[in-house]
Amino acid sequence: MKVIDLINSSKSTAFSFEILPPLKGNSIQKVYNVIDKLIEFDPKYINITSHHSEYIYKTLPDGSFQKVNIRKRPGSVAIASAIQNKYGVTAVPHIICKGFTKDETEYALIDLNFLGVYDLLLLRGDIKTLEAGQNADLYHEHATDLQKQVNDFNRGIALDGSTFEANETPFSYGMACYPEKHEEAPNMESDIFYLKEKVKNGADYLVTQMFFDNEKYYAFVDRCRAEGITVPIIPGIKPIVFKNQLTVLPKIFRSDIPEPFAAELRKCKTDDDAKAVGVEWCIQQCKDLIAHGVPSLHFYTMMASDSVRKVAREVY
Repeated sequence: MKVIDLINSSKSTAFSFEILPPLKGNSIQKVYNVIDKLIEFDPKYINITSHHSEYIYKTLPDGSFQKVNIRKRPGSVAIASAIQNKYGVTAVPHIICKGFTKDETEYALIDLNFLGVYDLLLLRGDIKTLEAGQNADLYHEHATDLQKQVNDFNRGIALDGSTFEANETPFSYGMACYPEKHEEAPNMESDIFYLKEKVKNGADYLVTQMFFDNEKYYAFVDRCRAEGITVPIIPGIKPIVFKNQLTVLPKIFRSDIPEPFAAELRKCKTDDDAKAVGVEWCIQQCKDLIAHGVPSLHFYTMMASDSVRKVAREVY
């Protein structure tokens, strides 16, 4: 069953979460440990993030440096298959533009189809500057470009234009949205324009960037509905777990922290204090969202799986 069907058929607010692949050298058990904490809350699907390769400079015996391309985490394709096989829960790997060539994306789609993983989240990914000599034409610039490649693949059109027998089960996918505006959008009108394009071209649902002010989410949904966007808009939720996230998260994710929440965080002396405040705010935030009839809550668990468990116990 597709994610959109799982959401729409849920008799109450659906629960889902996102996990981060373990650093290389660690086993799949690291992933299972997070899932085992949350499986009792009946997740409808589990997202797996993708991470592009990175360059490091390795010191050679003669004292010179060599630039080496590394990938620090395993790919989401293998992890998605392992999750579906072990837990029987729909797995949703992230497919991203940045750091992955169009060819690498096509191979990922081929592998996912072979493994029976048919739900995706299509994202641009973190900004990544191309290295000298890299051909920009090998990469997608925007999530909508990536969306076209997936749509073509579903129709049996390969990247080189050749045709093949289309998947018996086509890929379905969600895409991202930003209640407080994408950092590179010149204005909200522009952001909504491209959001409408994503939906028009096949996005089944939208998942928001994390936010802490529900009023901004409600206003965003109202505006989307007024613009004719009718697909589910899933709130992305993250409990704060460290004191410094009071300033770090707004800087990185452009997510405002409401003053009543910020005031409580400023009183915290330790990270444990901040974690307790974060859990309590998140519980109230989720209860309010559920009372307003949101179709699902999607939790970002990075460094926060214990907090997500505490929140889920109170709201599910």
